Amino acid sequence: MLWLMWAVTAVGVFFALYMDMDLWQQLQQDQSKVTWIIMILFVIGVIFSFSLVVSITNEAVRTAQLARTARKSGLQGIEISRPDEAVERFFFSLKDVLTKNSQPDIEVLLDIELSTYHRTSHAVEVIGNVLITLGLIGTVIGLTFTLAGLSSSLDALGQDQQQLLIGLRRAMGGMGTAFYTTLLGSVLGGVLLRVFALITDHGVEGLEDMIKKICMVYCVNDLKPTLDRDLRYLNADIATLGDGVRMLHDAMNESRAAMANFREEAMLLNKLSDSDETNPTLRDSVVLQHYYADLLREEIRVMNKLNRSWWGRLRKAMQRFQRS
Repeated sequence: MLWLMWAVTAVGVFFALYMDMDLWQQLQQDQSKVTWIIMILFVIGVIFSFSLVVSITNEAVRTAQLARTARKSGLQGIEISRPDEAVERFFFSLKDVLTKNSQPDIEVLLDIELSTYHRTSHAVEVIGNVLITLGLIGTVIGLTFTLAGLSSSLDALGQDQQQLLIGLRRAMGGMGTAFYTTLLGSVLGGVLLRVFALITDHGVEGLEDMIKKICMVYCVNDLKPTLDRDLRYLNADIATLGDGVRMLHDAMNESRAAMANFREEAMLLNKLSDSDETNPTLRDSVVLQHYYADLLREEIRVMNKLNRSWWGRLRKAMQRFQRS
């Protein structure tokens, strides 16, 4: 909500600049293209910030769900269903460390898992600083254009009226470039993007506080290496093993039922074949198929033997020819 409120503010500021100062015309007249670079970088920073705030919001919603689960069942009740999310990766790593009878450092592990969000938020802040720097560079370039235009106007003073007007237009365009680049760099980068970065930083910090609260309040008994914790882990493993055994038993029963159905269908087919004297029985058909397979196998063996014999005779003849 904070990000959306500030985005509405940013849109309002942009349209105020566009309507009151004819920003689009200035962008077209900018010979240095610094204002274009500032606008493009600002859009990139907004996209980064929006994707980050969406990810943080999803992480916060998932953390609230895990908090309700941990309040009822502790750390063992937390199931990892989306390992691509940082919060679930944190709890997965935490449970992995505890199963190895080690004492985890929650703050270090949390910093590692949320480091991507910190880097993205810092990147948005860096883009804002770059916009401020580009605004100063545009100011210097605009002043350079202004001085060049004034110099050409002074040279054409009293001689060439057309050249005097061109020089004055160039000087005014340079002053406009210096003004607009400074304004855009300071407003878009120094104010808007920095506030976007501040909002995402606070979002990541709030997410860290929520996870720490889960660990310190709801999972505190699972973090200490005590006999009670080991017993809970053992009971959980026994329950998981029992579920696996039940699933295996159900699968065996289903397989046994399927085999019984297959046996009944085979017996029914055999009875149907025996009842019809004009057709061979199922067993006779199977024996006949085996006979045909053996006959075909023997024929292939004979053909291979004949081919090998012919090739062997030819090879021996070639060897005798080479010796002679």
